[in-house]
Amino acid sequence: MSETTIEENASNTTMRAIHTYVIRAGRMTSAQKNDYEQLSEQWCIPFASETLDFSALFGNNNPVIIEIGFGMGHATAQIAAENPEINYVGLEVHKPGIGRLLGEIRTRNLKNIRIIEHDAIEVLEKMVADGSVNGFHVFFPDPWPKKKHHKRRLMQRPRTNLLAKKLHIGGYIYMATDWVPYAESALEELTATEGIQNKYDGFAPHQIWRPETKFEQKGIRAAHEIRELFFEKQA
Repeated sequence: MSETTIEENASNTTMRAIHTYVIRAGRMTSAQKNDYEQLSEQWCIPFASETLDFSALFGNNNPVIIEIGFGMGHATAQIAAENPEINYVGLEVHKPGIGRLLGEIRTRNLKNIRIIEHDAIEVLEKMVADGSVNGFHVFFPDPWPKKKHHKRRLMQRPRTNLLAKKLHIGGYIYMATDWVPYAESALEELTATEGIQNKYDGFAPHQIWRPETKFEQKGIRAAHEIRELFFEKQA
């Protein structure tokens, strides 16, 4: 094994060991708790070191979009409701948000969403086949603003290499953030990621099909500027 390979493997192991999230305490409402208990067996997929068969999971061959960190799931549910011909897999560790999205799935009678309650990086490594994803949505991820925490950011190599590896040709990575320094860093990291290319010159214009999220509203109230990035997988 070459020194370069050893260094790359060590880097990947370190990045896996450092989580891109923390499980913050959050009280579940009675409705969220009930929905979590009653609906998770039907719509949540247990983590396992087995590659998912999306066609079998959804009962069709529709494109698959993975959302990393859907929060309370408001935007997730709306996008899925407006695009029934697309399948969505939401990755989240925040139980109140999972309960909230499960309630939306029932209320809206959505058939095209599944949820995995586990670390996104492990899910991608263990459960998602290379070239099987048509898009990644990453809306307002934790910016980890302190310099000592930058290593936790999702949008940096080698994590972006992993996202690119899972994408189907023509698939995309779409990120939105209200933290400009993170947006600038993500733009640099994604630009340097092999196999994907910026669809726009610099930051992307607002994608009108994306509904405003709760985090976005909070950022706007705090006078934060919204930045969006849109990269596509090249042949």
